[in-house]
Amino acid sequence: MKNPEGRPLWVLEPLKGLGPLRFGMDSDEVEAALGGPTAGNGQVSADGLTWQGYQGTGLTCLYDRGMILAGLVVDAVEGPRVRVGEVELIGRVPSELTAEIHEHARAEGVAVGVNWSGDPEVAAWGVSVGTGREVGVSAEGWLEPRDTVATSALFVGPELADAPYTTPPVLHWCDVRGRAWNPGAWPVASDQERPRWDWVPKERVGPLRFGMSPAQVAAALGGETPAGRIGRFPSWWFAEAGQWNLSEERFEKAGVSAHYWPQPDGVPRLGAVTSYGRSGPQVLYAGIPLVGMTPSVLDAAIIRHVEDHGLGLLFCLSGAAVWDGLALVLDATRAGDVMVSEPTFCAEGWER
Repeated sequence: MKNPEGRPLWVLEPLKGLGPLRFGMDSDEVEAALGGPTAGNGQVSADGLTWQGYQGTGLTCLYDRGMILAGLVVDAVEGPRVRVGEVELIGRVPSELTAEIHEHARAEGVAVGVNWSGDPEVAAWGVSVGTGREVGVSAEGWLEPRDTVATSALFVGPELADAPYTTPPVLHWCDVRGRAWNPGAWPVASDQERPRWDWVPKERVGPLRFGMSPAQVAAALGGETPAGRIGRFPSWWFAEAGQWNLSEERFEKAGVSAHYWPQPDGVPRLGAVTSYGRSGPQVLYAGIPLVGMTPSVLDAAIIRHVEDHGLGLLFCLSGAAVWDGLALVLDATRAGDVMVSEPTFCAEGWER
């Protein structure tokens, strides 16, 4: 995590570049402009489109064929500050930045749209705003996730500006075609509005029993048709090669996602269920509500219960504490400027 005051300040030249980087540079020129950072995680597709992260910079570069820079992602926590006009775009409170973008856009006479995540997208600037969970330092000196979010951003050149998230190479970096598109609002159901589901760890949650087929899942949810389905081929970089396997179905009315294991007979089987943090059914364990809670409050309640009863404790990749042995994954989802808890209940052996 970088102190905001310690980050470099880059100026955006809409549709041309930002800071020392210009769209159209090749990857060698990008690395030289950044001072030779070490390449981190990245992937390349069969058609030669690439995304590449650079360690310690908070930057992910999206390359077209020939390793030509077409887009740039700036992380909310680690990336440089970026300014367009007098508006700083990175590491901001989302609602505050949205208001400032609309004001600046009106002054310039340009239109502001809404992207897949419900955040501002300005084609005239080649900017699509996103968010990342904020990270702070605990009293003991450890990095820990906060209950708030801060803004990140995707910057692109003119070829991608009108629809960046539906166009390669952005599509290879972040494929949102199977996700729910947010209109720009994050309503959170009250606890009284949520149905109550019981949970038998590793066996079932509510009416859903692990091992069900997709047809059985839909029937158990009252015949609801999935609002979206996500699947994958065995090797994503070879497009449409091999058997397509269903991996997830979204049920917006029920407020859950069903996650599936592929099976040799071709019929996927239910391996995990996510209850949506903003709208999903409430599930209690040891009297502790797990869904739609402030993450730090839920974390403290679980740790206190574990300590009081001498139980085992695990930590999820999100940093959340969970009971050992229950096949529970606790994550958090955005609710405007803050986060709320979003658990996934898993079958034995499920790895998310």
